[in-house]
Amino acid sequence: MNSPNSPGTQPVTTWIGEFILLAALWGASFLFMRLGASEFGPLPTAGLRVALATVFLWPIMLRQGHGPALRRHWRPIMFAGVINSAIPFALFSWAVLHLATGLTSILNATVPLFGALVAWLWLGDRINRLRWTGLALGFVGVALLAWRAPAGTGFKSDSAEWAIAACLLASAFYGLSASFARRFLTGIPPLATATGSQLGAALGLAVPTLWLWPAQMPGPRAWGCIVAIAVLCTGIAYILYFRLIASAGPSRALAVTFIAPVFAVLYGAIFLGERITPWMLGCALVIVCGTMLSTGLIRTLRPGRTAPEQP
Repeated sequence: MNSPNSPGTQPVTTWIGEFILLAALWGASFLFMRLGASEFGPLPTAGLRVALATVFLWPIMLRQGHGPALRRHWRPIMFAGVINSAIPFALFSWAVLHLATGLTSILNATVPLFGALVAWLWLGDRINRLRWTGLALGFVGVALLAWRAPAGTGFKSDSAEWAIAACLLASAFYGLSASFARRFLTGIPPLATATGSQLGAALGLAVPTLWLWPAQMPGPRAWGCIVAIAVLCTGIAYILYFRLIASAGPSRALAVTFIAPVFAVLYGAIFLGERITPWMLGCALVIVCGTMLSTGLIRTLRPGRTAPEQP
């Protein structure tokens, strides 16, 4: 029997505040990306994000005594940063210039769908009939969203379809990195992984960031957005995420993915005047339901089995 203080068994009141804060921070990342990338450009935005996040996380990692773990495992950790941060951050930073930020965040909610597929193909995870149904449902939701949502949000761009593809490719890289972490990073302190991966991403984006640096120096608002997305939405968010895994458990931590788009849609409507349409909300509901089925967060109850405690 688990101890009351074992990971993932703490009362809801001890972690619900951090859960909501993390969802709010990750939801804000799309707004900050839009405002930063509009002046810096996509690649410098992504490069500065991971570089400043590294600067923020590095002293915290050293203070916690995880420097030796990073030195021992620096190769897989830094490679994880390329596929988990450098490539997805660059793709999303470009996509938010061509799509509504709320729509971009909804597409980001497909990460667990791709994670389940990659784990099945690479790690041999079993996918039962219910989870296959969830995968199908989730991707149907994506198809419906891609079919009508760009024009329906009032956001006009000739590159909207390519931006949707960029969001899905970024989500696929997130899914790939999750299986990579299970395969090669198990047992490494999470803070060492977080810090080292941001360093790897920063090195991977260093040349594109310098090469594509804007000719005119961006203004204070753009710089403020870059600092916010690096410190708040990346550095502090990583710390909150790992704390949440320890206090609420992995399944509940994963549920942040479904709440973050709520904040992103609200931020886009309030600060950017983006439209929220019934079609977007309906497709988002289909995607979230499919994702929860595909990841096992919704299960059919077996005889004699009680329902899991709800957050």
